[in-house]
Amino acid sequence: MATILVTGYEAYGNTPVNPAEAVAKRLDGRRIGDAVVASRIVPNSFFVSIERAVAAIGELAPEVVVMLGEFTGRAMVTVERIAQNLNDGTRYGLVDNAGVAMQDELTAPDGPAAHYATLPIRAMVRAMRRAGIPADISDAPGTFCCNHLMYGVLHHIETRRLPIRAGWIHLPALPEVAALEENLGLPSMSVETATAGVTAALEAILANPADITEPIRSRLQV
Repeated sequence: MATILVTGYEAYGNTPVNPAEAVAKRLDGRRIGDAVVASRIVPNSFFVSIERAVAAIGELAPEVVVMLGEFTGRAMVTVERIAQNLNDGTRYGLVDNAGVAMQDELTAPDGPAAHYATLPIRAMVRAMRRAGIPADISDAPGTFCCNHLMYGVLHHIETRRLPIRAGWIHLPALPEVAALEENLGLPSMSVETATAGVTAALEAILANPADITEPIRSRLQV
């Protein structure tokens, strides 16, 4: 049986409960088609998160890796197309969970400027929309730990020529986080809806070895 590795980030910064962790835990052990999900929660820390994810890849030998994170302010589940070789958490006023602040530093000094996700991102978004989950493609993963981990894992897979498809899904904040006084007005999504969206995306990955060519129209999203 094939294995899908799903990683979820823990709480960080001003997010006391990370939807990525909550969804990853719900999916752990779930069978999707002819595959089973194995979830790992990784620390929201530069380089350590990559080390943990790479260790999980070595342990599980998955066919697919889907990494999850929160993107505060987005109202939809967003599938990232590209990860860049640049870290700049200072622009958000954030440090990672080890207290590290990075600015204009590279994840892989000898690596390319960017890596593209190798998942069928159009098919994933179409599947989520058909399941009633608001979703879109994103070309802007940020420059904090999410982009960092996505780049690091894709770089690991590319440089070792591993037969693994991998990419990133960003989730809106949870309602309990949006309900905090300092976050009132923040878009949110329940863990049940987010889990349903990621499940539909995983099903689409398994059903589409290559991406569809049907255009996916976007609105209000970069």
